[in-house]
Amino acid sequence: MGQGAEPKKGAHYSAPLLGLTLAALWSVSGLAAPRPEGDTRKTEAQLEAVKAQIERITREVSAEQVERDRLTRELRSAELSVGEARAAWLEVRRARADGAARRAALATERREREKELEDNRAALAGQMRAAYLIGRQEPLKLLLNQKDPALAARMFTYYGYFGRARADQIQLIEHDVQRIAELDTELAAEDAQLADLEQQQRARLDAIEQAREQRSHVLASLEQKSHSRAQSLERLRAQQSGLERLLRELREASARYPVEGNDAFTRLRGKLSWPVGGHLVARYGEARAGGVRWDGVLVATERGSPVKAVCPGRVIYADWLPGLGLLTILDHGDGYLSLYGHNERLYKSVGEAVAAGDTIAAAGDSGGSSRPELYFEIRKGGKPVDPRPWFRTADP
Repeated sequence: MGQGAEPKKGAHYSAPLLGLTLAALWSVSGLAAPRPEGDTRKTEAQLEAVKAQIERITREVSAEQVERDRLTRELRSAELSVGEARAAWLEVRRARADGAARRAALATERREREKELEDNRAALAGQMRAAYLIGRQEPLKLLLNQKDPALAARMFTYYGYFGRARADQIQLIEHDVQRIAELDTELAAEDAQLADLEQQQRARLDAIEQAREQRSHVLASLEQKSHSRAQSLERLRAQQSGLERLLRELREASARYPVEGNDAFTRLRGKLSWPVGGHLVARYGEARAGGVRWDGVLVATERGSPVKAVCPGRVIYADWLPGLGLLTILDHGDGYLSLYGHNERLYKSVGEAVAAGDTIAAAGDSGGSSRPELYFEIRKGGKPVDPRPWFRTADP
């Protein structure tokens, strides 16, 4: 078994079948095609029953371990606060980047308008000089001079063109001046919004630091409480027992609506891509403590790194679990499950179909981990298997 898992981005940390549709489920490789209306209603009723059962499993397994242990409960609360604060900070940072880009575009347009205004004013000045050189009486002289009527007509036409060109030039100048004034207003508004977002960003960073400080205090208390090897082993075995129960009950619930005919996982042995980049710090089967061994692998990575589904499947768990933190479990059909733990945020909810390579979480250190890392595990028929032979490369 691995260690903790991480928080969902903006998601509720329970396991509701949010956004679950038959179309989404059919999109998973190997799922049956749409059925007649009677069968569809039967399937929907079946899904609702599975949903209710998974929600009950989530409540019972999580509550049993979290509520009986005050420090575990406090750790869950602290880590969810960290994830929520970081998600809010990232959202503000994105908004600030968008605002900065908009401001840069407005500033560029303003410079272009100023250049157009300068060019139009120069063109108008040239026309005014030409008009001055011709003289104000020239059209009247042409009218009185009947020696060549055709020439006079042509000259009057030219004067008309010349006058309209000056009017157009003046109108362009007026438009440029008006647009520059509008841009100045828009730039001032963007400056004010950016200043507000910068202040929000600082506040969000402070919230992250406060949440992390709270988490550090809880971890210190846990360490102090589990100062002996026996106590550490007891906690580790309790966490392992909780995961085993969760997986057993989830398998039973999922069996009522299986990912049918999906043997993609079996066929992809030796061809999968690692769910996250980094380096292995714990391998399958290595000893942890007191005879407890790793049921998966632990990959040290960067905080916030995208965690990707290794194969098409369906989310059957997305919540916080003691020892695993925020955890996502995918059902790939044919008895195969994959587990992704220690995440900072979870992006998918229970019931959602995912494709290979879809980002399902952001890596972190929830579940009491001392550094950002991902715990990854593969189960076949409820039994853990060594995941490394399933990947194209020996290391991430």
